[in-house]
Amino acid sequence: EQGSKFAIREGGLTVGAGVITKIIA
Repeated sequence: EQGSKFAIREGGLTVGAGVITKIIA
C-alpha cells in the first residue's frame, strides 16, 4: 500500500515510479 500512497501523492506519473521504486527497494 505504500506504493499506492506514494503514487497518489504525486499523481499518475508516480504510479509507475512508485511501483518500480518498491521493487528496487
